[in-house]
Amino acid sequence: MEDLIGFVVGNVTRIMENLVGRVYGPMSFRLIIQPLMAAIFAFRDGRKDAREGKVPYFWALFTSPEHRRELLREGWKSVGKIFVIALVLDAVYQFITVRWFYPGEALVTAAVLALIPYLALRGPVNRLWPYRGDGA
Repeated sequence: MEDLIGFVVGNVTRIMENLVGRVYGPMSFRLIIQPLMAAIFAFRDGRKDAREGKVPYFWALFTSPEHRRELLREGWKSVGKIFVIALVLDAVYQFITVRWFYPGEALVTAAVLALIPYLALRGPVNRLWPYRGDGA
């Protein structure tokens, strides 16, 4: 049991150190560009949702199980490419800095850079966008 705890603590420590290292290491500019791209797509989709009178996206994922698959497909269509690019760039970063590839770290990094900004912004943009019935 102690071996398992040591393994988990060691991996979590390594992941946290490597994630913090991404801020100061090579290719750090992607830490700005990728969330910005996700925010642009969230803004676009949130405005569209507001025009169509839809409920906020993240809320709808939980409250509309009959539409969940469609909503996930629509969201993935918008942010999927950014997520994949984040995965690939993180793989390149890992090979440059640690000379190894940790897929879990790459998934966490891609989620932080692409998915979280998209999910965090699409709903509020929907709610805050001034809806006008004149089609504007």
